[in-house]
Amino acid sequence: MATGSSSTLPGTAEIRTYKGQDRALRADRLGTAGLLLSVLAASAPLMVVAGVMPTTFGVMGIVGQPLLFVILGLVLALFGVGYAEMSRHVHNAGAFYAYIARGLGPTAGAGASLVALVAYSAMQVGVYGILGFEVSGLFATYLDTEVAWWIPALAGVAVTGALGWLKIDLNARVLGVLLLVECALVVIFDVAALVEPGPEGRSLAAFDPSALGGAGLGTALCFCIAAFVGFEQSPVYAEETSRPHIVVSRVMFLAVGFVALFFALSAWALTVATGPGAVVETSAKAGPGLLFELTGARLGTAFTDVLHVLFVTGMFAAMLSFHNVVARYAFAMGREGLLPSAFGRTSPTSGAPATGSLLQTVVSVLVVAAFALTDDKPAGDPTTPVLHLFTWMGSVGAFGVTVLMATASFAVIAFFVRRGAAGAQVWRLAAAGLAGLALLGIAVYTVKDFGVLVGAGPGSSLSWILPGLIGAAAVLGLLHGTVLRSRNPEAHARIGLGNEAFRLDQAAAHD
Repeated sequence: MATGSSSTLPGTAEIRTYKGQDRALRADRLGTAGLLLSVLAASAPLMVVAGVMPTTFGVMGIVGQPLLFVILGLVLALFGVGYAEMSRHVHNAGAFYAYIARGLGPTAGAGASLVALVAYSAMQVGVYGILGFEVSGLFATYLDTEVAWWIPALAGVAVTGALGWLKIDLNARVLGVLLLVECALVVIFDVAALVEPGPEGRSLAAFDPSALGGAGLGTALCFCIAAFVGFEQSPVYAEETSRPHIVVSRVMFLAVGFVALFFALSAWALTVATGPGAVVETSAKAGPGLLFELTGARLGTAFTDVLHVLFVTGMFAAMLSFHNVVARYAFAMGREGLLPSAFGRTSPTSGAPATGSLLQTVVSVLVVAAFALTDDKPAGDPTTPVLHLFTWMGSVGAFGVTVLMATASFAVIAFFVRRGAAGAQVWRLAAAGLAGLALLGIAVYTVKDFGVLVGAGPGSSLSWILPGLIGAAAVLGLLHGTVLRSRNPEAHARIGLGNEAFRLDQAAAHD
């Protein structure tokens, strides 16, 4: 007869259905290399170097962007200390919300689950805008054919949705090839910039703390932290990895270290190529075309043409990575009663969270269609696909992930304190606390300067409506959790437990 903790869990018959063959992700699909490539793909190296970096230099006037990547790398490494330790104790595809539920309670976890779903969905959907614009530009340049941006965007939705139904190890191979080629091309540019520097030589001025001055520092923090997004997705795949208690934490630190070093060096290479004194003005004029102008001058037209194509495939890799994460969050939420149970099922052939993948595909189609229907600009104008869809959704997503990381840091502390392990984990909890405060400060800065992030004018309602989407998601999630606690306390108690609910129930059944 079940005793103890089993009183708050579903009955054995019910939990067996919940855990049935289509209710579990396939284990042992990913090792260290596969998982590392999957999460790094979300960082979209070429998109960051060609898009984020010129924006941070030109719009926000922060010459010290290379140093900013180093500082953020240290903050996120501190965050990873507690987050990685938590990953050894909790294996759940709903990583962020599962950790928050285990530390701050199931209701808080319900709030975090909806924030995660909205944030990652926004980041994924936003990339379709810049993908569509870039592909339409390639058609115009090389095929002399005019194609509306939303056509290749919707084609990208279809291909990404199809791959989302396939095995995660196949996805990892696709992501890995695209990522490695991207990184190789960026490294070639970095070397070329250092070999043939601009008028100021190989100056290290961008690493001087005084180079961080400027009114756009708050917005630059959010833009740059978005470049790291991906490393925190490692625990999402914990149920599909071999030795998750080792692999997940290893991948997190490898990813943070790689991103910090790679982007710091690449941002520095841009300042060397233009000269630190001219990088702001040059970036403001060239925008996302800065990298292509610099490679054209140093490496020739053929290399730049290849770079344009790989820019597209890199965005595709990022879309697929975010799609996989959203699908797994939806799966975890469906499995635990936060979404309809249909979302908690996997494909019997591939083991992928098929219904969650379908949900993200439908959302992407609706959002892209909405922006396409309201686009009254001429063909080739980047306003709707890039300045609106990509920038707005990307900013919302980056803000949401920052809030989740800050909350998860405090949840880690609460988790170990409640387990009576604070003394043994004191240095990890101190690291989590410092990271949480730093991330909370970044979130506050982001809200304060959100109008600059999305290019809204003074007094624009967008400066509060867009970050308000994350606030609304949190409130709705908390309300859902509160109602669930009242109406179905057993399901409420299961939030964040994942497969552990099944193991606890089976153990109780033998008592």
